[in-house]
Amino acid sequence: MNKLSRFSLTGLATGITLVALTTTAHAQQQWTMTSTWAENLDLIKIDQHWVELVNKLAGDEVQITFRAGGTLMPGPEVFDATETGSIEAAGDWPGYWAGVNPAFSPLATTTSLFNGVDYLNWIQQWGGRELYEEIYGQFNMMYLPYGITNNESGFMGRTPIASIADLEGKRLRLSGRDQGRVLEQLGGSQVTLAGGEVYQAIERGVIDAGEFSTPGVDFNAGFAEVADNWATPGWHQSASVFGVMINMDAWNALSEATQEKLRIAADATMAWSLAWSERESNAATQKFIDAGVTINQFSEEDLARIQEVTNQVIVQGACENPDHAKVYHSMVSYLQEYATWRDVSVPFNMSRTMNDLPSLEEIEACL
Repeated sequence: MNKLSRFSLTGLATGITLVALTTTAHAQQQWTMTSTWAENLDLIKIDQHWVELVNKLAGDEVQITFRAGGTLMPGPEVFDATETGSIEAAGDWPGYWAGVNPAFSPLATTTSLFNGVDYLNWIQQWGGRELYEEIYGQFNMMYLPYGITNNESGFMGRTPIASIADLEGKRLRLSGRDQGRVLEQLGGSQVTLAGGEVYQAIERGVIDAGEFSTPGVDFNAGFAEVADNWATPGWHQSASVFGVMINMDAWNALSEATQEKLRIAADATMAWSLAWSERESNAATQKFIDAGVTINQFSEEDLARIQEVTNQVIVQGACENPDHAKVYHSMVSYLQEYATWRDVSVPFNMSRTMNDLPSLEEIEACL
């Protein structure tokens, strides 16, 4: 090989290297992400955990600058901002968007149906992930579920609630469309408030009792300072899911390899969040007890009545909206199918063992 050939090949190799470096530099995205959660609400830790993992795993390809909820815009505006591309991403709780599409309600939580492991199973193995992507995809967004918390606290306030009979005529802060419908059939009335307003509403007697999240989140929000009574279990939200909305154009600009890293970070955060929230809930329950809060538990008879009403509300919502029906059909199908193994592995089983599921046939008739 002559000198000219060697020079040409060397120059070609150098050029390829420069192009590769330039392409990598241009491919790196700088994202702005916010949340529905303010800095003083512990649920923001789930968002922050995912961001930290993404910046470690995919930092050369995408860097996310995270801003707490309310610092860029009010929490209710993050959905539209992500859809239009004003920001690249936002952490959320899907139930906040039930007014846009009622299918967001069961994607966020269920009344007296799934527990945390059910959501994990369903998302990972029984078609749940695809439904999140389908429903959010209608609004120009990719969605990665990355947080699960188990059963929420229940109702806390100054008014004792020891049974569903005590719900009659009570004004309760309650989040979620389906949850409000169940409460109304049980005689209570739903009051809609932002999470940050629940403390003051209890303190001032604006509501008889309220709920927000898990015991760990609620204790750190100061509920033990204003609530003397706690009604449990939190049947209104038997588990909850959180995740990140990503503008579809920003998502599509990522390589497939980078997208996979974001998914891996989401799955890792999901597992972390469930264990983290359960430990926090355990510690906080003892703190509520130490603070003198009286805990009342609904009876088996009351929970059976709540389940009966819940099943009616699920079928009602399914017949009002095909997306709502599609999500619940998938959930109930999972519970029926999983029973094959779940029920023969008692007492070491996972998931709720239920014999009184919503009617799959009635839901199918609404599709």
